[in-house]
Amino acid sequence: MFGSKQGKQARLRRYAELLACGPLTAAELAHRLGVPRSTVIRDLPLLEEHGILLAEDHVGRLSLVRCALSSNCGDV
Repeated sequence: MFGSKQGKQARLRRYAELLACGPLTAAELAHRLGVPRSTVIRDLPLLEEHGILLAEDHVGRLSLVRCALSSNCGDV
């Protein structure tokens, strides 16, 4: 596989940071992170494994429901 484990961990932390500010679509997350939308879609289940729960609204925007790790989700 391509990329590094540290890069993925940093990206997972960044998802939580971005979504803590408000809802975003997968495409918006991808644009802000500089990764393909497919990477965001592939990473979404990993967020749940790390205790970061998301909700999706009727137009596809994702929002942070709960972060079990810490108050600011900085420990992904």
